[in-house]
Amino acid sequence: MLPKEPGEKEVQELCAGHPQHPGELLALLLEIQEIYHYLPPTAMKEVARYLAVPESQVYAVATFYKALTLKPQGKKIIRICQGTACHLRGSSEVLETIKEVLGIAPGETTTDGCFTLETVNCLGACALAPVVMIGDETHGQMTPERIRKLLQEVST
Repeated sequence: MLPKEPGEKEVQELCAGHPQHPGELLALLLEIQEIYHYLPPTAMKEVARYLAVPESQVYAVATFYKALTLKPQGKKIIRICQGTACHLRGSSEVLETIKEVLGIAPGETTTDGCFTLETVNCLGACALAPVVMIGDETHGQMTPERIRKLLQEVST
């Protein structure tokens, strides 16, 4: 199930935990995304109102930082490296297995809202290639068999 959009009151309560200063914009957006797994439009409007900044400024910050997203994300983000070392060591086969098991393509989220799949250019762990991150955990030397087992473990 995808995350629900917060009500005005919920966002006001989150905002109340921060000083009413424009410098709090990024911190507020990160907190909202941590809870809802994306930045809902109603939340961004309420943040703009609370901080007394234009909605366009909130949108500009939300779209500038790669860590922020306007699209609902799964509770667990799966990032698979497509850099040279990972590619040469079989990341394409690992990616195909993930797509098959989860039934989604890169940039998509499972219908139950559990996983979002992303491809990245480099995860900085070339010695462990091919590398997959699930949330904050890095998993190296992935194979189609190992990723199937790992996905089964993290799904429970």
